[in-house]
Amino acid sequence: MRQDERVADPVQETDTVQESCDALLAGLDPEQREVALATRGPVCVLAGAGTGKTRAITHRIAYAVGSGLVNPAHVLALTFTVRAAGELRGRLRQLGAGVSGTERVRASTFHAAALRQLNYFWPRVIGGRPPGLLDSKLGLIREAAKQAGVRLDGGAGLSDAAGEIEWAKTIQVRADGYAGAAARAGRSPAAEAEKMAAVFAGYERLRRERHLIDFESVLELTAAIVLEHREAAEQVRGTFRYFVVDEYQDVNPLQKLLLDAWLGERDDLCVVGDPQQVIYSFTGATPAYLTGFTAEFPGATMVRLVRDYRSTPQVVALANQLIPGGGALIAQRPAGPAPVLTEFADDADEAAGLAVQIRVLLAAGVPAREIAVLVRINADTERFERALDEAGVPYLVRGAERFYERPVVRQVLVLLRGAARGEAAGDGRDPLPASVRHVLTGVGFAGAPSAGGVAARERWESLAAIAQLADDMHAARPDATLSDFSAELTLRAELGHAPAVEGVTLTSMHAAKGLEWDAVFLPGLVEGLMPIVHARTAEALEEERRLLYVAVTRARQHLYLSWSPARTPGSRNRGAGRQRSRFLDDVRIGRRAHG
Repeated sequence: MRQDERVADPVQETDTVQESCDALLAGLDPEQREVALATRGPVCVLAGAGTGKTRAITHRIAYAVGSGLVNPAHVLALTFTVRAAGELRGRLRQLGAGVSGTERVRASTFHAAALRQLNYFWPRVIGGRPPGLLDSKLGLIREAAKQAGVRLDGGAGLSDAAGEIEWAKTIQVRADGYAGAAARAGRSPAAEAEKMAAVFAGYERLRRERHLIDFESVLELTAAIVLEHREAAEQVRGTFRYFVVDEYQDVNPLQKLLLDAWLGERDDLCVVGDPQQVIYSFTGATPAYLTGFTAEFPGATMVRLVRDYRSTPQVVALANQLIPGGGALIAQRPAGPAPVLTEFADDADEAAGLAVQIRVLLAAGVPAREIAVLVRINADTERFERALDEAGVPYLVRGAERFYERPVVRQVLVLLRGAARGEAAGDGRDPLPASVRHVLTGVGFAGAPSAGGVAARERWESLAAIAQLADDMHAARPDATLSDFSAELTLRAELGHAPAVEGVTLTSMHAAKGLEWDAVFLPGLVEGLMPIVHARTAEALEEERRLLYVAVTRARQHLYLSWSPARTPGSRNRGAGRQRSRFLDDVRIGRRAHG
């Protein structure tokens, strides 16, 4: 019998599968292993910060697929951000869990999965072309406000109105019920509630007249199609039978409606979340679905992940003290430096002092990209930008916009693909860094950032990040071509992996969720900022405490907290002194005064 005619040995194949599955479980701690082995039925994982939740759920999926219990094409893993979905796909690819080809695990945001289904089913069950997707509500809101005779104060007023409309649609409140719902929720829109309701109604009218949908409509309409059209429900439920939902504490009523529509009467649902990281209730998110999971699914498997692999014992101890009654995180890393709380004279002194400490860290070998300054409100980054500029420290201001959706990045990706085709047709080529910089120079890239404000800096940072990525690839693969580099960027865009820029990160505490750095600075810890001035109810104050907890747990090793009793030099002596954040009264931490 020829070698290619031999019949496969089923016993040997079974042994190979078992060895592969055992290898998947080998690197997990006892609680993570329990998650991985809970392959079917309802599962709720309560995962503290830094406890390896992504590792647990990706190994669970890989184990279920590898052992033959689940077809990878039937798995839908849902996240809230493109970056998180990309992280899941990347981890699953490393585990060999089927994320390519026709039979593959789908890891997606709620909105991306819903939009794909909506565009597919619309012409089939409703008829005609699907509605267009609104990238931004602001244009229609401006028009609706003008028609309603409502004045919105510039960009801030438009953004506030967009937030109110998104909140209302998320909790399934229409324009005619907005005013009452806003009053019950204690919301304070920039425009009066009745006027805001008029803008909301006008926005919805304009949107429908122009055959447009926003992100909330995507979820609502997809759920309606699945719930109201039997053929659509059968097709969706036949395709997706095994659900995983990350950050379940952030699910809102509209997302829950869609998830229930997808599930039908089934219960193959694994959810992962942390009640101590609920920081988005102002958008309509509610932890009730996480905390009430066992009431909804009485036979659910419950697992708690408490071993913190991210932060030092010193950082973990401080984080635990922020939780009423004490947190449950157990540090697994070696000891590190104690967190420090510093009192500065005023805001300018605080910004300058942080810049000095950052330079000390840089001199000690901490990379700039591993340092972050996290502020409560975005407007507070400006003083740190000035201080870092004056200290000669590179930095980047991180917002919510996705790196690969920036116009200049899109432009460069197109140009690189064109340059790669030209390179393939030519007889010789320059080293990769030179070839990439030639493309970047064509869109205005220079060696140093030019003056011109936030937009100019962001543009330069984007191009510099691509140039650095080319340098890194060339160092690892000297023979890499433009075609290789273009393919790498395309893969990174798919996975949501933005290249790291060599600079200190300035961002908000909210935007920092899901990220981590070696060193984290938390300035501005004063009453009115932390907790924020409009947090008046007990629930709002506890959410502010949780936000500080999230910010603290972003730090792996170095943690610096600070505050100043005065906004400007001398203002404290004029009766304008501020109080230190009440949350600092609950923690034991080394204190020092600056100056």
